[in-house]
Amino acid sequence: MSGFWSRLISLTRKEFRQLLRDRSNLAIGILLPMVLILIFGYGMSLDVKNAPVAVVMEDASPTAHETIAGLQLSPTIAPVLLGSMHDAEELMRERKVDGIVRIPSDFSRALAAGNARVQLIVHGADAGRATIIQAYVSGALAQTAVRQADRLGSTSGADAPPVGSVTVEQRMWFNAANTSTWYLVPGLIVLIMTLVGAFLTALVMAREWERGTLEALFVTPVRPVEILLAKIIPYFGVGMLGLALCLLAARFLFAVPMYGSLVVVVFSSMLYLIVAVSLGLVISSVTRNQFLASQIALIATFMPSMMLSGFLFDLRNVPMAVRVIGHALPATYFMDLIKTLFLAGDVWPLIWRNCGILLCYAVGLLLIARAVTRKSLD
Repeated sequence: MSGFWSRLISLTRKEFRQLLRDRSNLAIGILLPMVLILIFGYGMSLDVKNAPVAVVMEDASPTAHETIAGLQLSPTIAPVLLGSMHDAEELMRERKVDGIVRIPSDFSRALAAGNARVQLIVHGADAGRATIIQAYVSGALAQTAVRQADRLGSTSGADAPPVGSVTVEQRMWFNAANTSTWYLVPGLIVLIMTLVGAFLTALVMAREWERGTLEALFVTPVRPVEILLAKIIPYFGVGMLGLALCLLAARFLFAVPMYGSLVVVVFSSMLYLIVAVSLGLVISSVTRNQFLASQIALIATFMPSMMLSGFLFDLRNVPMAVRVIGHALPATYFMDLIKTLFLAGDVWPLIWRNCGILLCYAVGLLLIARAVTRKSLD
Protein backbone atom coordinates (compact mmCIF):
# COMPACT_ATOMS: atom_id res chain seq x y z
CA MET A 1 0.00 0.00 0.00
CA SER A 2 2.92 2.37 0.72
CA GLY A 3 4.16 1.79 -2.83
CA PHE A 4 0.74 2.73 -4.19
CA TRP A 5 0.70 6.08 -2.39
CA SER A 6 4.30 6.82 -3.31
CA ARG A 7 3.62 6.21 -7.01
CA LEU A 8 0.35 8.13 -6.90
CA ILE A 9 1.96 11.18 -5.25
CA SER A 10 4.82 11.14 -7.76
CA LEU A 11 2.47 10.89 -10.74
CA THR A 12 0.18 13.59 -9.38
CA ARG A 13 3.15 15.91 -8.80
CA LYS A 14 4.23 15.32 -12.40
CA GLU A 15 0.73 16.12 -13.68
CA PHE A 16 0.57 19.35 -11.69
CA ARG A 17 3.97 20.46 -13.03
CA GLN A 18 2.87 19.66 -16.56
CA LEU A 19 -0.43 21.51 -16.04
CA LEU A 20 1.33 24.63 -14.76
CA ARG A 21 3.84 24.58 -17.64
CA ASP A 22 1.13 24.36 -20.30
CA ARG A 23 -0.44 27.82 -20.40
CA SER A 24 -3.09 26.76 -22.91
CA ASN A 25 -4.55 24.31 -20.40
CA LEU A 26 -4.62 27.00 -17.72
CA ALA A 27 -6.32 29.37 -20.16
CA ILE A 28 -9.02 26.80 -20.92
CA GLY A 29 -9.48 25.93 -17.27
CA ILE A 30 -9.42 29.43 -15.75
CA LEU A 31 -9.67 32.19 -18.36
CA LEU A 32 -12.37 30.63 -20.55
CA PRO A 33 -14.79 30.08 -17.62
CA MET A 34 -14.56 33.78 -16.77
CA VAL A 35 -15.16 34.74 -20.42
CA LEU A 36 -18.18 32.42 -20.59
CA ILE A 37 -19.76 33.69 -17.41
CA LEU A 38 -19.33 37.31 -18.48
CA ILE A 39 -20.68 36.74 -22.00
CA PHE A 40 -23.66 34.62 -20.99
CA GLY A 41 -24.37 36.55 -17.82
CA TYR A 42 -24.48 39.97 -19.47
CA GLY A 43 -25.36 39.19 -23.05
CA MET A 44 -28.17 36.61 -23.18
CA SER A 45 -31.90 36.73 -22.56
CA LEU A 46 -34.29 33.81 -23.04
CA ASP A 47 -37.91 33.26 -23.97
CA VAL A 48 -40.01 30.12 -23.64
CA LYS A 49 -43.23 28.84 -25.17
CA ASN A 50 -45.41 27.09 -22.62
CA ALA A 51 -45.67 25.88 -19.04
CA PRO A 52 -47.68 23.53 -16.78
CA VAL A 53 -49.76 25.49 -14.26
CA ALA A 54 -51.42 24.13 -11.12
CA VAL A 55 -55.01 25.30 -10.63
CA VAL A 56 -56.25 25.11 -7.04
CA MET A 57 -60.06 25.01 -7.07
CA GLU A 58 -61.16 26.04 -3.58
CA ASP A 59 -64.50 27.04 -5.15
CA ALA A 60 -66.03 24.12 -7.08
CA SER A 61 -69.01 26.06 -8.47
CA PRO A 62 -69.82 26.09 -12.21
CA THR A 63 -68.89 29.79 -12.29
CA ALA A 64 -65.38 29.03 -11.02
CA HIS A 65 -64.94 26.22 -13.56
CA GLU A 66 -66.13 28.52 -16.31
CA THR A 67 -63.53 31.08 -15.24
CA ILE A 68 -60.63 28.67 -15.76
CA ALA A 69 -62.01 27.40 -19.06
CA GLY A 70 -59.74 29.84 -20.86
CA LEU A 71 -56.74 28.18 -19.25
CA GLN A 72 -57.87 24.70 -20.28
CA LEU A 73 -58.32 25.81 -23.89
CA SER A 74 -54.99 27.65 -24.10
CA PRO A 75 -52.38 26.00 -26.38
CA THR A 76 -49.55 27.39 -24.25
CA ILE A 77 -50.75 26.44 -20.76
CA ALA A 78 -51.33 22.91 -19.42
CA PRO A 79 -53.47 23.30 -16.27
CA VAL A 80 -53.23 20.69 -13.51
CA LEU A 81 -56.32 20.69 -11.28
CA LEU A 82 -55.54 20.30 -7.57
CA GLY A 83 -57.51 20.53 -4.36
CA SER A 84 -55.06 22.21 -1.99
CA MET A 85 -52.37 24.89 -2.00
CA HIS A 86 -50.01 22.53 -0.13
CA ASP A 87 -49.93 20.09 -3.05
CA ALA A 88 -49.47 22.92 -5.51
CA GLU A 89 -46.58 24.43 -3.55
CA GLU A 90 -44.83 21.05 -3.38
CA LEU A 91 -45.10 20.69 -7.15
CA MET A 92 -43.78 24.22 -7.56
CA ARG A 93 -40.73 23.60 -5.37
CA GLU A 94 -39.93 20.43 -7.31
CA ARG A 95 -40.34 22.40 -10.57
CA LYS A 96 -43.10 20.10 -11.80
CA VAL A 97 -45.33 23.13 -12.38
CA ASP A 98 -44.29 26.66 -13.27
CA GLY A 99 -47.21 28.51 -11.78
CA ILE A 100 -50.20 28.30 -9.44
CA VAL A 101 -53.64 29.79 -10.09
CA ARG A 102 -55.70 29.88 -6.89
CA ILE A 103 -59.48 30.24 -7.09
CA PRO A 104 -60.60 31.27 -3.55
CA SER A 105 -63.58 29.72 -1.82
CA ASP A 106 -65.66 32.92 -2.03
CA PHE A 107 -64.94 33.45 -5.73
CA SER A 108 -68.52 33.05 -7.03
CA ARG A 109 -70.00 35.42 -4.47
CA ALA A 110 -67.25 37.99 -5.06
CA LEU A 111 -67.66 37.69 -8.83
CA ALA A 112 -71.37 38.44 -8.54
CA ALA A 113 -70.48 41.52 -6.47
CA GLY A 114 -67.98 42.64 -9.11
CA ASN A 115 -64.75 42.35 -7.07
CA ALA A 116 -63.54 38.77 -7.56
CA ARG A 117 -59.84 38.09 -7.12
CA VAL A 118 -57.67 35.23 -8.39
CA GLN A 119 -54.19 34.61 -7.04
CA LEU A 120 -51.39 33.83 -9.52
CA ILE A 121 -48.02 32.62 -8.23
CA VAL A 122 -45.27 32.11 -10.82
CA HIS A 123 -41.97 30.24 -10.60
CA GLY A 124 -39.63 33.10 -11.42
CA ALA A 125 -36.34 31.24 -11.90
CA ASP A 126 -36.67 31.79 -15.64
CA ALA A 127 -37.75 35.41 -15.96
CA GLY A 128 -38.85 35.11 -19.60
CA ARG A 129 -40.98 32.07 -18.87
CA ALA A 130 -42.52 33.75 -15.81
CA THR A 131 -43.49 36.83 -17.83
CA ILE A 132 -45.17 34.70 -20.49
CA ILE A 133 -47.10 32.72 -17.88
CA GLN A 134 -48.32 35.93 -16.27
CA ALA A 135 -49.42 37.35 -19.60
CA TYR A 136 -51.26 34.22 -20.77
CA VAL A 137 -52.99 33.50 -17.48
CA SER A 138 -54.09 37.11 -17.07
CA GLY A 139 -55.26 37.21 -20.69
CA ALA A 140 -57.19 33.95 -20.43
CA LEU A 141 -58.94 35.04 -17.23
CA ALA A 142 -59.71 38.46 -18.69
CA GLN A 143 -61.35 36.88 -21.75
CA THR A 144 -63.47 34.70 -19.50
CA ALA A 145 -64.54 37.73 -17.47
CA VAL A 146 -65.54 39.56 -20.64
CA ARG A 147 -67.67 36.63 -21.78
CA GLN A 148 -69.34 36.43 -18.38
CA ALA A 149 -70.00 40.17 -18.35
CA ASP A 150 -71.54 39.99 -21.81
CA ARG A 151 -73.76 37.12 -20.78
CA LEU A 152 -74.89 38.84 -17.59
CA GLY A 153 -75.47 42.09 -19.44
CA SER A 154 -73.75 44.20 -16.82
CA THR A 155 -74.83 47.85 -16.74
CA SER A 156 -72.77 49.16 -13.83
CA GLY A 157 -71.71 52.81 -13.75
CA ALA A 158 -68.25 54.09 -14.58
CA ASP A 159 -67.21 54.39 -10.95
CA ALA A 160 -68.29 50.90 -9.98
CA PRO A 161 -66.57 47.67 -10.92
CA PRO A 162 -68.52 45.76 -13.57
CA VAL A 163 -70.24 42.54 -12.74
CA GLY A 164 -68.01 39.65 -13.76
CA SER A 165 -64.67 41.49 -13.45
CA VAL A 166 -61.72 39.46 -12.19
CA THR A 167 -58.55 40.94 -10.67
CA VAL A 168 -55.42 38.78 -10.88
CA GLU A 169 -53.09 39.24 -7.90
CA GLN A 170 -49.62 38.26 -9.13
CA ARG A 171 -46.63 37.06 -7.14
CA MET A 172 -43.29 35.67 -8.30
CA TRP A 173 -41.34 32.99 -6.46
CA PHE A 174 -37.61 32.19 -6.68
CA ASN A 175 -36.67 35.25 -8.76
CA ALA A 176 -37.66 38.46 -7.01
CA ALA A 177 -35.56 40.53 -9.42
CA ASN A 178 -37.41 39.08 -12.45
CA THR A 179 -34.18 38.79 -14.45
CA SER A 180 -32.90 35.99 -16.69
CA THR A 181 -29.42 36.47 -15.21
CA TRP A 182 -30.52 34.60 -12.09
CA TYR A 183 -31.54 31.74 -14.36
CA LEU A 184 -28.43 31.72 -16.60
CA VAL A 185 -25.55 32.16 -14.15
CA PRO A 186 -26.16 28.94 -12.13
CA GLY A 187 -26.39 27.03 -15.41
CA LEU A 188 -22.92 28.26 -16.38
CA ILE A 189 -21.48 26.13 -13.59
CA VAL A 190 -22.62 23.06 -15.52
CA LEU A 191 -20.97 24.24 -18.74
CA ILE A 192 -17.71 25.09 -16.99
CA MET A 193 -17.58 21.77 -15.14
CA THR A 194 -18.15 20.01 -18.46
CA LEU A 195 -15.55 22.10 -20.26
CA VAL A 196 -12.82 21.58 -17.69
CA GLY A 197 -13.73 18.01 -16.82
CA ALA A 198 -14.57 16.29 -20.09
CA PHE A 199 -13.15 18.46 -22.88
CA LEU A 200 -9.83 19.44 -21.28
CA THR A 201 -9.16 16.00 -19.78
CA ALA A 202 -9.88 14.22 -23.07
CA LEU A 203 -7.56 16.57 -24.95
CA VAL A 204 -4.64 16.26 -22.54
CA MET A 205 -4.93 12.49 -22.12
CA ALA A 206 -5.09 11.94 -25.89
CA ARG A 207 -2.00 14.09 -26.36
CA GLU A 208 -0.07 11.83 -24.02
CA TRP A 209 -1.18 8.81 -26.02
CA GLU A 210 0.14 10.49 -29.16
CA ARG A 211 3.48 11.44 -27.58
CA GLY A 212 4.04 7.97 -26.13
CA THR A 213 4.17 9.20 -22.53
CA LEU A 214 1.68 6.63 -21.34
CA GLU A 215 3.50 3.81 -23.10
CA ALA A 216 6.63 4.84 -21.20
CA LEU A 217 4.67 4.63 -17.94
CA PHE A 218 3.31 1.21 -18.84
CA VAL A 219 6.79 -0.36 -18.64
CA THR A 220 7.07 0.80 -14.99
CA PRO A 221 5.37 -0.78 -11.95
CA VAL A 222 2.68 1.93 -12.13
CA ARG A 223 -0.81 0.49 -12.29
CA PRO A 224 -3.61 1.79 -14.57
CA VAL A 225 -5.72 2.88 -11.61
CA GLU A 226 -2.82 4.99 -10.35
CA ILE A 227 -2.46 6.62 -13.77
CA LEU A 228 -6.17 7.42 -13.83
CA LEU A 229 -6.15 8.90 -10.33
CA ALA A 230 -3.09 10.99 -11.16
CA LYS A 231 -4.92 12.35 -14.21
CA ILE A 232 -8.13 13.02 -12.30
CA ILE A 233 -6.69 14.92 -9.32
CA PRO A 234 -5.10 17.95 -11.12
CA TYR A 235 -8.05 18.60 -13.42
CA PHE A 236 -10.45 18.02 -10.58
CA GLY A 237 -8.59 20.82 -8.79
CA VAL A 238 -8.84 23.09 -11.85
CA GLY A 239 -12.57 22.35 -12.06
CA MET A 240 -13.08 23.26 -8.42
CA LEU A 241 -11.17 26.50 -9.03
CA GLY A 242 -13.59 27.23 -11.89
CA LEU A 243 -16.49 26.49 -9.53
CA ALA A 244 -15.10 28.97 -6.99
CA LEU A 245 -14.81 31.65 -9.69
CA CYS A 246 -18.42 31.01 -10.76
CA LEU A 247 -19.72 31.23 -7.20
CA LEU A 248 -17.83 34.48 -6.58
CA ALA A 249 -19.06 35.96 -9.86
CA ALA A 250 -22.63 34.89 -9.12
CA ARG A 251 -22.51 36.55 -5.73
CA PHE A 252 -20.54 39.73 -6.35
CA LEU A 253 -20.97 40.46 -10.08
CA PHE A 254 -24.57 39.41 -10.68
CA ALA A 255 -26.01 39.39 -7.12
CA VAL A 256 -27.59 35.96 -7.68
CA PRO A 257 -28.89 34.62 -4.36
CA MET A 258 -28.17 31.13 -3.10
CA TYR A 259 -31.09 29.85 -1.06
CA GLY A 260 -29.75 26.30 -0.83
CA SER A 261 -26.88 24.96 1.24
CA LEU A 262 -23.38 25.85 0.00
CA VAL A 263 -22.24 22.42 1.19
CA VAL A 264 -24.78 20.72 -1.07
CA VAL A 265 -23.81 22.97 -4.00
CA VAL A 266 -20.12 22.08 -3.58
CA PHE A 267 -20.80 18.37 -3.05
CA SER A 268 -23.06 18.05 -6.09
CA SER A 269 -20.54 20.01 -8.19
CA MET A 270 -17.75 17.66 -7.08
CA LEU A 271 -19.91 14.69 -7.98
CA TYR A 272 -20.63 16.04 -11.45
CA LEU A 273 -16.98 16.98 -11.97
CA ILE A 274 -16.00 13.36 -11.32
CA VAL A 275 -18.55 12.34 -13.96
CA ALA A 276 -17.13 14.84 -16.48
CA VAL A 277 -13.49 13.91 -15.86
CA SER A 278 -14.28 10.20 -16.11
CA LEU A 279 -16.10 10.79 -19.40
CA GLY A 280 -13.05 12.67 -20.73
CA LEU A 281 -10.78 9.79 -19.74
CA VAL A 282 -13.03 7.29 -21.52
CA ILE A 283 -13.08 9.38 -24.71
CA SER A 284 -9.30 9.85 -24.76
CA SER A 285 -8.54 6.21 -23.98
CA VAL A 286 -10.76 5.03 -26.82
CA THR A 287 -9.63 7.55 -29.46
CA ARG A 288 -5.93 8.13 -28.49
CA ASN A 289 -5.88 11.07 -30.91
CA GLN A 290 -6.07 14.76 -29.93
CA PHE A 291 -8.12 15.97 -32.85
CA LEU A 292 -10.59 13.10 -32.70
CA ALA A 293 -10.85 13.31 -28.90
CA SER A 294 -11.52 17.05 -29.02
CA GLN A 295 -14.23 16.63 -31.66
CA ILE A 296 -15.93 13.78 -29.82
CA ALA A 297 -15.73 15.62 -26.49
CA LEU A 298 -17.20 18.74 -28.07
CA ILE A 299 -20.04 16.87 -29.77
CA ALA A 300 -20.77 14.39 -26.99
CA THR A 301 -20.35 16.58 -23.89
CA PHE A 302 -20.07 20.36 -24.22
CA MET A 303 -22.59 21.02 -26.99
CA PRO A 304 -25.28 18.68 -25.57
CA SER A 305 -24.74 20.23 -22.13
CA MET A 306 -25.44 23.64 -23.63
CA MET A 307 -28.32 22.71 -25.92
CA LEU A 308 -30.08 19.70 -24.37
CA SER A 309 -29.64 19.94 -20.60
CA GLY A 310 -32.21 22.65 -19.94
CA PHE A 311 -29.69 25.51 -19.99
CA LEU A 312 -31.14 27.19 -23.07
CA PHE A 313 -34.41 25.34 -23.70
CA ASP A 314 -36.93 23.74 -21.39
CA LEU A 315 -36.91 20.03 -22.24
CA ARG A 316 -40.68 19.91 -21.81
CA ASN A 317 -41.01 21.99 -24.97
CA VAL A 318 -38.94 19.77 -27.28
CA PRO A 319 -39.96 16.62 -29.25
CA MET A 320 -39.96 13.34 -27.37
CA ALA A 321 -36.87 11.96 -29.16
CA VAL A 322 -34.84 15.03 -28.19
CA ARG A 323 -36.22 14.88 -24.65
CA VAL A 324 -35.05 11.28 -24.28
CA ILE A 325 -31.54 12.25 -25.40
CA GLY A 326 -31.55 15.17 -22.98
CA HIS A 327 -32.52 12.97 -20.04
CA ALA A 328 -29.72 10.55 -20.92
CA LEU A 329 -27.15 13.29 -20.24
CA PRO A 330 -25.73 13.61 -16.71
CA ALA A 331 -25.57 17.38 -17.27
CA THR A 332 -29.38 17.51 -17.30
CA TYR A 333 -29.63 16.30 -13.71
CA PHE A 334 -26.87 18.57 -12.48
CA MET A 335 -28.47 21.54 -14.29
CA ASP A 336 -31.81 20.86 -12.59
CA LEU A 337 -30.06 20.41 -9.24
CA ILE A 338 -27.86 23.52 -9.31
CA LYS A 339 -30.65 25.87 -10.42
CA THR A 340 -32.93 24.54 -7.70
CA LEU A 341 -30.24 24.95 -5.05
CA PHE A 342 -29.55 28.53 -6.08
CA LEU A 343 -33.09 29.81 -6.50
CA ALA A 344 -35.46 27.51 -4.59
CA GLY A 345 -33.37 26.10 -1.74
CA ASP A 346 -32.82 22.59 -0.41
CA VAL A 347 -35.59 20.55 -2.05
CA TRP A 348 -34.42 17.24 -0.64
CA PRO A 349 -36.45 14.81 -2.80
CA LEU A 350 -34.93 16.42 -5.89
CA ILE A 351 -31.44 16.55 -4.30
CA TRP A 352 -31.43 12.86 -3.36
CA ARG A 353 -32.79 11.77 -6.74
CA ASN A 354 -30.38 13.78 -8.89
CA CYS A 355 -27.33 13.14 -6.71
CA GLY A 356 -28.12 9.42 -6.82
CA ILE A 357 -28.28 9.51 -10.62
CA LEU A 358 -24.98 11.41 -10.81
CA LEU A 359 -23.36 8.92 -8.45
CA CYS A 360 -24.42 6.05 -10.72
CA TYR A 361 -22.94 7.87 -13.72
CA ALA A 362 -19.68 8.50 -11.82
CA VAL A 363 -19.24 4.88 -10.73
CA GLY A 364 -20.14 3.52 -14.16
CA LEU A 365 -17.82 5.87 -16.08
CA LEU A 366 -14.91 5.25 -13.68
CA LEU A 367 -15.29 1.51 -14.20
CA ILE A 368 -15.38 1.99 -17.97
CA ALA A 369 -12.31 4.24 -17.86
CA ARG A 370 -10.45 1.62 -15.84
CA ALA A 371 -11.46 -1.09 -18.29
CA VAL A 372 -10.32 0.79 -21.42
CA THR A 373 -7.02 1.97 -19.88
CA ARG A 374 -4.90 -1.17 -20.18
CA LYS A 375 -1.16 -1.62 -19.78
CA SER A 376 -0.72 -2.89 -23.29
CA LEU A 377 0.47 -1.52 -26.61
CA ASP A 378 -1.80 -1.83 -29.62
